[in-house]
Amino acid sequence: MKLRKIIIITLAILIWTACDDKTSTSTDSEPNSSWIFVANEGNACFPEYGDDCSLPGNGSISMIDDFGNVIQIDSLGYTVQSVEVYKDQLFVIVNQNSKILIFDITKDGINSPGIEISTENSSPREMVIINDKVYFTNWNSKDVQVLNLITHNIDSSIPIEGLPEDIVTDGINLWVSVPNLELYDTNDGTQVVKINLETEQIVESFEVGRGPQSLTLLNEEVYVARTYYSSDWTETTFGVSKIGEVISEAIYGLGAPCGGSILAYDNKVYRSYEGGIAPIDDILAIQPLERIGSFDQSQVYHVEIINDYIYFALTNYSNMNKLKQVDSNGTVLNSYDVGINPGDLAYWKYSD
Repeated sequence: MKLRKIIIITLAILIWTACDDKTSTSTDSEPNSSWIFVANEGNACFPEYGDDCSLPGNGSISMIDDFGNVIQIDSLGYTVQSVEVYKDQLFVIVNQNSKILIFDITKDGINSPGIEISTENSSPREMVIINDKVYFTNWNSKDVQVLNLITHNIDSSIPIEGLPEDIVTDGINLWVSVPNLELYDTNDGTQVVKINLETEQIVESFEVGRGPQSLTLLNEEVYVARTYYSSDWTETTFGVSKIGEVISEAIYGLGAPCGGSILAYDNKVYRSYEGGIAPIDDILAIQPLERIGSFDQSQVYHVEIINDYIYFALTNYSNMNKLKQVDSNGTVLNSYDVGINPGDLAYWKYSD
């Protein structure tokens, strides 16, 4: 199985093919100098519903170069949850297979087969990397684990009361959202925890309202996108909270056309809203007239900012999986065909 994966990844890198609707290609006078990496979750595997999880998972990575060419790195497992770039290396969390993959990055692509690190059935989710350490959240083990990049050993574990999800850092502390208390609850968690990087201990917990998920930082304040459900899963409530001198929150109401992404852009905080992103004001209210982007909200899976452009990861959970590059005016500049269920993004730029 491992040999088959190595062959597939190697062939994908050696065969340079554009998989999307763009036709520009690299030339000798214009070498490639950057990559956008897209984490394509693929399909999850549920043995309780008859799925054969011994088959290779179809989670994948799409790699987009300066010229819009897309290279697909397939069969990475179940499910490709998140990606991060650090010191010319690509880090990939594969959730259901509980592993972290590490690849060296060059202008020509990634070097396979890379390094595979087992997290021992921890169900890893999201990560940040700082000071040669990967801090990653885990559902099964209910903790934040610390991967040492010098030894490639998991050095320590920080227990969390609940199932931690998103994680960000201000360089001194980690901030971790805890949307669930138990697996498959209706996002009953209400806390964001603050972990000191030096001591690797929780120093404070903040009550921010139900369903804290995505986090972003702006001007030393932490903003939280929240989503939670009714007990019968028929109603969805969206909101946002801010951790500053005081905790403040706004709820956008049942069935509001929002998503889960929250991000800092142009010195403002934006939340996914009605198929785009819209800024929030000082009292955390959505400003719909300033929305950027106009897609089908049911297809907006994830949103990120790279180099002042907004990237919308779209899927219909069937045969449409695209990444759209949008400028500040809402104009779609580029569209790329990517893998199944595109989500997290990471960016690498060549430097001498």
